[in-house]
Amino acid sequence: MNKLCRQVSIESPGPIIKDCVFNFEVPVPDVPAKGARIRVVCAGACYRMRTRSPSTSSVSSVEDSGYSASHYGVRDGALFPGYEVAGVVDALGSEVPSSNEIKVGTRVALYPYDGIPHGYAEYIVVPSVDFLVPLPDSLPLGVAAMLPTGALLAKNAVLTAHKHVLQLFEDRAADHVVRILIVGTGGLALWALRIAQHHFKAPEYVDRVKITVATLKDEGLMRTAAELKRVNIVQWNEDLYEKQLIERTKNACNGLVDIVIDFGTTSRSLHRSLQCLNSGGVVLVSEEVAERLLPKFSRLIQQTNQKIEPVATGSIDQLKELVQHIASGDIVPPPHTEFSADEASKVVEKLCHSEIPGRAILRFHDIQ
Repeated sequence: MNKLCRQVSIESPGPIIKDCVFNFEVPVPDVPAKGARIRVVCAGACYRMRTRSPSTSSVSSVEDSGYSASHYGVRDGALFPGYEVAGVVDALGSEVPSSNEIKVGTRVALYPYDGIPHGYAEYIVVPSVDFLVPLPDSLPLGVAAMLPTGALLAKNAVLTAHKHVLQLFEDRAADHVVRILIVGTGGLALWALRIAQHHFKAPEYVDRVKITVATLKDEGLMRTAAELKRVNIVQWNEDLYEKQLIERTKNACNGLVDIVIDFGTTSRSLHRSLQCLNSGGVVLVSEEVAERLLPKFSRLIQQTNQKIEPVATGSIDQLKELVQHIASGDIVPPPHTEFSADEASKVVEKLCHSEIPGRAILRFHDIQ
């Protein structure tokens, strides 16, 4: 009989927060012939994608009570769907060729491939070692656990924005300044801000790309803006009228913007972003948000000649690039706080209220 290990499953937050975190004991999985078993050390606090079926161990699913964007942290992107794991290779399959890159004891991050395990167990298996990204010794596992969804989605959003920037350079006058607005709070917006600053630091962009961040809470963004030059911050205080918020945003951006990277999850946030957008501009949102909200806005964006474009999580090659940039210090990761995996319920509750600065990381083992 297989040994048992603990598993923490975080489901889509429903109206009752405590009903979205489940703890189980599950068998330690056998190693696939061409894959590997990973001892999970750190995991980013993300919830399970709603498009995936519930865990076979799960006795309940938040699907029953419905997805709820009423929680502050879900609305502003402090808590988001995904799968973020960093750990150590525990065993390799019998058909895995010998390699200096991936071997027992190698510290790795897991790329969130289709068919990833349900929940965060102490031991998980991958069908192929191709989904593993080796980590340099200089990169802590707590930081690496922030990369496979949050940082990767932010990077792909910035790269998608870059394509639109290049098109605007061709279509607009030589003195046109491309204005980018990043909307959100927490890890996603912080990652996007830092990655965008690194990406657009080349001389050809310095005076022609301006970045503004709209946040529901300052949550370290004011401090980050002080560290990173050429970044404006505008606070979206929900106590104000919409017209006031839109005018405040346009003033901070020095006019309408060309590109919005919106990590908010509500119709209100998306509608506000569109009000701050030039005709012909584009709002970039996650695929999950696009699936829910794009049908509601299809007629409006046709009338205003604007676009809403879904952004996928990103590729494994992009994840490898992120690992190298962060390990080398080219990109400084946002702040994060580590918690014992036993505190998952408390962590999710705090994230739902945007009470944790930066990212929250669940630690399963005391391995660095």
